[in-house]
Amino acid sequence: MAFPESVVCCECWARDGLQSMPVLVSTGHKEKMIERIEDAGFRKLEVTSFSHPKLLPQFADAEEVLKRIRRKPGVSYVVLMPNTRGFDRLEVCQKDGRGADEIILMISASERHNKLNFRMTHTEAMAEHAAIMKRAYALGIRVIGCAGTVYGCPVAGDITTAEVAKIVRFYLEEGAQTIMLGDTTGVANPKLVRRRVGELISMFPRAEFIAHFHDTRGSGVANTLAMLELGVRYVDCSIGAIGGQPATGAAKYSAGYTGNTCSEDLIAILEEMGIRTGIDVESLIDAGLRAEEILGQKLRSNVIRCGPVIHGESAPEKEAGVSISPRPA
Repeated sequence: MAFPESVVCCECWARDGLQSMPVLVSTGHKEKMIERIEDAGFRKLEVTSFSHPKLLPQFADAEEVLKRIRRKPGVSYVVLMPNTRGFDRLEVCQKDGRGADEIILMISASERHNKLNFRMTHTEAMAEHAAIMKRAYALGIRVIGCAGTVYGCPVAGDITTAEVAKIVRFYLEEGAQTIMLGDTTGVANPKLVRRRVGELISMFPRAEFIAHFHDTRGSGVANTLAMLELGVRYVDCSIGAIGGQPATGAAKYSAGYTGNTCSEDLIAILEEMGIRTGIDVESLIDAGLRAEEILGQKLRSNVIRCGPVIHGESAPEKEAGVSISPRPA
């Protein structure tokens, strides 16, 4: 096992991050935060969701976000695509030249969870997604096929590799470019990750997998590193570790305590390990501070409080125990 020399980090704050937040963030704040994320060096970022506005009012402005955001060369703009009706809306944006580079389609490996979350069986979801994928390819949109509840389900319990492989195989056969392995409610641990992902890599050696872990139990960074040890080079993260279960009105799993792997903490440790991300940690910290202002609360980053590791000779102020660049408490 060996870590990759570099990784591609997708910042999920503006979509997966915001989808569970009770504070409705204005389109203007989303636009400016996306610019900060781009300027920090991210080359892939989730920007919105085409879920129904009544279910997720946070994304009622999906079309407006796509219209207003600055487009930088070399950056991939990603949206979540829940169903055909959502794709109908994106198709209009795409034809107007303000669409997306990639869409995420998701089926939970746990069929019970898929029925609760999407109100569809596996067979029904696969039929709809296959049709959406054909339409996406015709418009030049790449597809991220996401298998959810990969390491366990909050309603059905343990999940087998065979159940996950069924979803992975479907997306690959339909032409998905990358496969996201979602730890939907943060139940994974590094040992399980190495075993499960190792088996999937053996079964699908040409697949490009994405590490997508939730930090529900504080294991997001550890699980991401375990997956990177297997050679995976795509990772998802969210500023301040925000994100989680969609606000569908269903009972909150894990008492509602969810959230994605923290961008600041993950990227800081990757850079310390010599794994190139292309992301400036100080700029990311500044974005994290702004995110706290927008949401009106302290988020879950450690690095935002203490800053990155300092290397080299210490200044006199540091020797005296004084921080040169104090972080907010």
